[in-house]
Amino acid sequence: MTGIDWRARFMQTGCDDDLPIADAHQHFFDIGRNYYPWLCDRPLKPFRYGDYERICRNFLPADYFEQCGPHKVLKTVLIEGEWDPRDPLGELRWVDEVASQTGFPHAMSAQAWLDRDDIASVLAVYGAHPLVKGIRHKPAAVPRDAYRDDFRAPGSMRDTKWRDGYALLARHDLMFELQVFWWHLAEAAELARDFPSTRIVVNHTALPSDRSVEGLAAWRAALERLAREPNVHLKISGICVPGERWNVARNGPVVLDAIRIFGVERCSFASNYPVDGIVDRLADIFDGFKAITRSFDPRDRLRLFYDNTARIYGL
Repeated sequence: MTGIDWRARFMQTGCDDDLPIADAHQHFFDIGRNYYPWLCDRPLKPFRYGDYERICRNFLPADYFEQCGPHKVLKTVLIEGEWDPRDPLGELRWVDEVASQTGFPHAMSAQAWLDRDDIASVLAVYGAHPLVKGIRHKPAAVPRDAYRDDFRAPGSMRDTKWRDGYALLARHDLMFELQVFWWHLAEAAELARDFPSTRIVVNHTALPSDRSVEGLAAWRAALERLAREPNVHLKISGICVPGERWNVARNGPVVLDAIRIFGVERCSFASNYPVDGIVDRLADIFDGFKAITRSFDPRDRLRLFYDNTARIYGL
């Protein structure tokens, strides 16, 4: 793929196999060398997709590209993999080594704990490293039936200490990767308004796990509320249904609603691999995104698959 301008080639041919991809959300794991509590400890924790024993193994760049099929993945963004929380900087040291040896990933959003006493020193390291573009700290959350509009808990997006840590992101020009269920998006909208200079990148389409008519309507309403904030971007990934392979019939309406709400300039496609490998192959996931958007203008497809991710993460 070296030396070929895949953007120009795709605009000329319109062929799906020529469409360049910048994967906005993926992971690498070396569980023999590194400690990831959720992958290494037994018994396994409950997970939204069900049993994830099959992904409790090493997953490195060679494994990623073995599963790509014909897709032209040119660049990737690695998101922290819930590494040992006692040593958040350790993952950056390891990922930097992997990138130096293999050329992947091209950017990283690293682990940080916004309400910990070491947050200032951790962010100073991240802010000085060219690979790191943002951080992820999953804020405290509750199940949908326990959520109230005035939800406020330690470690949540309304927690004062958590927000004090969040306020430091702008100083280091770091983005915030937000992974939370959609019923918490009102808090995210407040966060976006209160800290307008910090970009929020919503992970996994805000997790529309309830595919009932009522559930999807509530998810859409929550996305529409958040989309009013101009400093928010949406990653379309992580929309698997437990027990089912990734399929266009089930996921197409979710993808199209997300794009309609946020617009093609504020959405990016991502594999969430190997986590989404619990339900399907990496190549099949990108096949699905391509099938859903086949009628789109080619320039909009470039935005969704490559350009938006490259712009946001400075690839």
